Amino acid sequence: MSVQRDYPANPLLAASICVLREGRVLLATRTRPPMNHLYTLPGGLVEPGETLAQAALRELHEEVGVTARILGLVRPIEVIEHDEDGAVRVHYVICAHAAQWVAGEPRPGPEAGAVIWADPEGLAGLPTTPHLAQIVEGALTLARQQP
Repeated sequence: MSVQRDYPANPLLAASICVLREGRVLLATRTRPPMNHLYTLPGGLVEPGETLAQAALRELHEEVGVTARILGLVRPIEVIEHDEDGAVRVHYVICAHAAQWVAGEPRPGPEAGAVIWADPEGLAGLPTTPHLAQIVEGALTLARQQP
């Protein structure tokens, strides 16, 4: 699917996934702008006909080779960047999901550089995308509410 990511005509809808496993969270570094080289959650654009959850699970598997079970929607995040003239250069609406790891050992790939299972308490010591700590906290809250 070819989408104009820079200077889009409309906001782009994306889904991300916060995978939890034994008290840790799956993070990967981005390999392209915006925010390349920062740790973040696996995710990407929603394709036509996909639900947000389906997109999150597909992106997880494509990017790092992991399978998970969705626990729920954490919250939407907006990423809006302007150029020096004030024009909107990027605008994403990313729907962040919480999930429980099911299978697969994460591996890097074209869209995921370094891949780690991080201690949520140690996120402040990592270079991360904005709002990552709040999304992880929301995912942990959803996980604690599961029967």
